[in-house]
Amino acid sequence: MLNKLVALSLLPMLCLWGSSSSTIVDTNNTSVTTIKSRSISDLTPIEKKAFIEHLKTTGSCEWKGFKLYGKVQFVSSFADFKIKYVSSFPDIKVKFVSSFPDDCGEWQEVTSFPDIKVQVVTSFPDLKVQKVTSFPGM
Repeated sequence: MLNKLVALSLLPMLCLWGSSSSTIVDTNNTSVTTIKSRSISDLTPIEKKAFIEHLKTTGSCEWKGFKLYGKVQFVSSFADFKIKYVSSFPDIKVKFVSSFPDDCGEWQEVTSFPDIKVQVVTSFPDLKVQKVTSFPGM
């Protein structure tokens, strides 16, 4: 487990989202590690908190293979994130698209097979979100 976490931290650009597993080979081609994909809901509360802090401090849309773009399902419970819509000082600016949500801050609303499950709240959000029509991102 520790070896997998170290491998992930060394390869932040590796995207694990949508695949069932990924293979990582170290720089000397001596070690091969296969990592099974996880979803945000698989994170422990401590890992979720670290993820959110990383997003806020670095402005990155990705952390250890988890991303803040893609297919989003809005739920009333068991969400990966709780968000609050704001008009100023957001943590992320989100543009809703109808297809190909491949860039930071682009969300496509779906009713099944989401990448992220989100609950909209009025207080104590994990992230503050501003809806935009252009220039989405952190």
